[in-house]
Amino acid sequence: MSPQIAGVLQLLALIAALALAYRPLGDYMAKVYSSEKHYKPEKWIYKTIGANPSAEMRWPAYLRGVLAFSAVSVLFLYALQRAQGVLPGSLGFQAIDPDQAFNTAASFVANTNWQSYYGEQAMGHVVQTGGLAVQNFVSAAVGMAVAVALVRGFARSRTGELGNFWADLVRGTVRILLPISVIGAIVLVACGAIQNFAGIHEVGQFMGGTQQWNGGAVASQEVIKELGTNGGGYFNANSAHPFENPTPFSNLFEIFLILVIPFALTRTFGRMVGNLRQGYAILATMGIIWVGFTALMTWTEFAHHGPAFDVSGGAMEGKENRFGVGASAIFSVATTLTSTGAVNSFHSSYTGLGGGIQLLGMQLGEIAPGGTGSGLYGMLIMAIIAVFIAGLMVGRTPEYLGKKIGTREIKLAACYILITPALVLCFTAAAMALPTPPHSMLNSGAHGFSEVLYAYTSGANNNGSAFAGLNADTQWFNSTIGITMLLGRFLPMVFVLALAGSLAEQKPVPETAGTLRTDKPLYAGLLVGTILIVTGLTYFPALALGPLAEGLAS
Repeated sequence: MSPQIAGVLQLLALIAALALAYRPLGDYMAKVYSSEKHYKPEKWIYKTIGANPSAEMRWPAYLRGVLAFSAVSVLFLYALQRAQGVLPGSLGFQAIDPDQAFNTAASFVANTNWQSYYGEQAMGHVVQTGGLAVQNFVSAAVGMAVAVALVRGFARSRTGELGNFWADLVRGTVRILLPISVIGAIVLVACGAIQNFAGIHEVGQFMGGTQQWNGGAVASQEVIKELGTNGGGYFNANSAHPFENPTPFSNLFEIFLILVIPFALTRTFGRMVGNLRQGYAILATMGIIWVGFTALMTWTEFAHHGPAFDVSGGAMEGKENRFGVGASAIFSVATTLTSTGAVNSFHSSYTGLGGGIQLLGMQLGEIAPGGTGSGLYGMLIMAIIAVFIAGLMVGRTPEYLGKKIGTREIKLAACYILITPALVLCFTAAAMALPTPPHSMLNSGAHGFSEVLYAYTSGANNNGSAFAGLNADTQWFNSTIGITMLLGRFLPMVFVLALAGSLAEQKPVPETAGTLRTDKPLYAGLLVGTILIVTGLTYFPALALGPLAEGLAS
């Protein structure tokens, strides 16, 4: 079987698995977030934190809950890393440096999981499991909670109440992420991923000396790393490491975990607003972009340029033989079109155009299908922009799901789509203009610029993957990327929740003959075009200086 056919068959198998999970998981999540029942373990949690899960919140109170919980999480994770040297199970590792501890704390709380350290050489069991793995769960649950709050904004009328943040956070963690993670961890252990609390031990001979390997609760962290679209690996090689991702089947299963909740949330959206066709329209938009990017990435990496490519069957540099070009391309697109950041191959070794596809996937806002929660609310913001553009073309007040998109709503949506590009482009420009940051670049020219652009694109969009040719463990990059991750995560949430509150206060607008049908293929096409045009106009000059210049020169 040729590598190309193998890649296509894996893609078809993945689509089939996602299709099978779409309806039951989407309906289940809608029931979770619509339920008024509280399970006993959840009541214990509410009592411990002093929360009243039945109290409805307006958007400022909901936002305060998000920010307060996240701020406490940053401080706790920072303190845990700084105290690592005196903690049990630290494997002899010392405390993390202040700038790196800040970067890591901001990264995992912001659902970015950017890592400027070697996991197996820096973090002990307590920090890995009690700190990083915990944040993998709750940071994903925060994103899902904000998405559900926006959906309630569309579904409700004549009220500013969006639900209860603490109830949404706990339910998302206990009823959705934990059960799936338990099952997923068992699957990964069966595939060969390790799960233990062993220490460091020496094995074999390596270039005249022994090689040290760590044990760890890898399978349990790996599954939530993918399911929660987090991406931070137990080992520096991430999902290319055989302890995390041992077989081609485990690789396909991990891609499934990355995509299943973001895609299924469109069903949850349709169910909660009472119109499944609206969810299908959003799903179609996400699916068109994802399949298109996957096809384009696969083509660029299989395109042959010289004898080395002919012998290997594609661009195999930086890719694992057990996965090949096809599975690596599918994984790469899945991880950059979501906020996952996990890698099973070396992104810096992709072709120039392949690196550009990775960058563009993040710059779209990671909405196809995007992160757990963040993908849905990002796509709904773009849906509002598309409706507004359509309304301008026909001279009619734009409406979406029975809600008028007025001046306040479009200003909030515009602020949402502008904040991330502003962070990416301003910090990239500063890094290239100052004398010290460029010293961290492994390469010069267009590829070196792409390394810096990729780093800030990954941070601001809460992705976490890297070109890996950049030494990001410096005070400049640890500090600025840490700030970028926090602002890129929580400033957009301010606009999303304010928009949700504004929509919930409106009364429904009756549908007329002039209302734009947002559940039709024509609208899905308009939405795809809006996403590509807005992103292209924003980022094309930067992409032209980096991956496009490199791709045209090769």
